[in-house]
Amino acid sequence: MAQVEATTERTIAADAEAVFDALADYKDVRGKVLPAHFSEYEVREGGDGEGTLVHWKLQATSKRVRDCLLEVTEPTDGQLVEKDRNSSMVTTWTVTPAGEDRSTAVVTTVWDGAGGIGGFFERTFAPKGLGRIYDELLANLAAEVEN
Repeated sequence: MAQVEATTERTIAADAEAVFDALADYKDVRGKVLPAHFSEYEVREGGDGEGTLVHWKLQATSKRVRDCLLEVTEPTDGQLVEKDRNSSMVTTWTVTPAGEDRSTAVVTTVWDGAGGIGGFFERTFAPKGLGRIYDELLANLAAEVEN
């Protein structure tokens, strides 16, 4: 079983703190910026960063739907980590300053991939597909926070 990783990055024309605050706002903002690949979005505990428990279904392909129940932590400033209770999937969001009123948002998701031929296809295609989904999410986040 090999680990699979998908990373997406975007520069956003907004202060890093504003971007992070919007990203960590599971109660009001996160549900609005999720692309159509996400469904059944529900905040079950908390709603603002650390201590949040959030549920959604992620439809990565027409046949693959992942039921996610994510625990949110903030291990360092500018970083959110979402650990899925239902799988090995961990998503890390990092927001850093990138000049005056600009920031860089990076999202990295890792999980234990399948073995055999299915695992080969997963390692080959899943990172690109998930990258496109997160690119759309980051574009929606940018539209939400940019002036």
